[in-house]
Amino acid sequence: MFYDNQKTKQRQEYIRTLQAVGSLSNLFSDSDIPNLYYRAAENIFCRSFDARNLSRSDITFDAIKEGLGIALKTFQHRNGKCVEKIAEFNDALEKFAGRSDEEIMHIISNLRNDRIQLALDMTDATSMIYHLVTRKNGSFEIHEEELKFININKLKIDKKQTTKKTIWFSDGSHEYKFSKSKSTLYKRFITNKPLDTFTVDILEDPFSFLLSEEAKTLYLSHEGFEESYPSVILPLYSAKTGNVEEKSGLNQWNAGGRDRHKNEVYIPIPSWIHREFEGFFPYDPETGDKEPFTLLLPNGEELNAKICQGGGKGFMSKPNKALGKWLLRHILKIPSRTLVTKKHLEDAGIDSVVVTKLDEYKFQIDFAETGTYQEFEENNKKY
Repeated sequence: MFYDNQKTKQRQEYIRTLQAVGSLSNLFSDSDIPNLYYRAAENIFCRSFDARNLSRSDITFDAIKEGLGIALKTFQHRNGKCVEKIAEFNDALEKFAGRSDEEIMHIISNLRNDRIQLALDMTDATSMIYHLVTRKNGSFEIHEEELKFININKLKIDKKQTTKKTIWFSDGSHEYKFSKSKSTLYKRFITNKPLDTFTVDILEDPFSFLLSEEAKTLYLSHEGFEESYPSVILPLYSAKTGNVEEKSGLNQWNAGGRDRHKNEVYIPIPSWIHREFEGFFPYDPETGDKEPFTLLLPNGEELNAKICQGGGKGFMSKPNKALGKWLLRHILKIPSRTLVTKKHLEDAGIDSVVVTKLDEYKFQIDFAETGTYQEFEENNKKY
């Protein structure tokens, strides 16, 4: 699959970095099983294999390289048949109310497939895999398997394992568990044929090591390991009303005044963003001066963009139809001239975007799950 096709130097770098991070496990516990934080695993993978990091997006894939969408997971190996979380559906709880286990199984399977399709649409990936790092006593193992849609036509409940709180089912190829109380879907991973195995020597006193010259050398050699960029979260709806307005934002194509292209949209920027994150966008609220910038999409495509509307209350692409074509037609699959509603966003499981500032005139856009903007506003808006 992916791992075996990478350059030897990249695989060696990947292993060395995993070993270095794993060696510090006693910072967190005294177990013989090395620790590996999932965010660290994602960053190590992308850095070692020169893959694009998608961790800012709330989608199925954590990375992409050469058209391959990659879901990254790390967990304890245990018996090699572990059941691990693959998706949460907290925004869909009302869909399960009063439903039978059979109905819930079908609903959750369709929601999972919708999430996978959304990730494919966003990234333009043509294939997809799971890349797994499993942790054993004193070692790590690398595993990979194909990431598949759930086969709706072969769904079958395992009545022996199913309880009032959990539904166990299979699709003929894989075994799944759905926790009703947590609204979380799990999948059983069979990890009995590792692609690679390597030891991890856990430092007895990692605190002393971190203060040593050797640690400084390690950190310098991995400078830029996890670059930090400023970001803001913007709603795909009106922050004032909580709805997608009929003649602005994602429905700007429906505004009056002149004939507008069916794909004309802009993404709203609440006024407090310019105040609390002054200078984030190339826009001066005092003078109204604005400069064009580049917008990097999750699929790697770049669009020309600019701040628009009075008071800088949004940004759009240039030409203004490019962003709408990608967002409304390619991602949300909304027919032309159809008003976008909050329900469209809720059905897709996304209602906001993360905009990351890569440099003064280059920004990256990623999707965020329902409720993300509201939390961002609560934590950052001062008045």
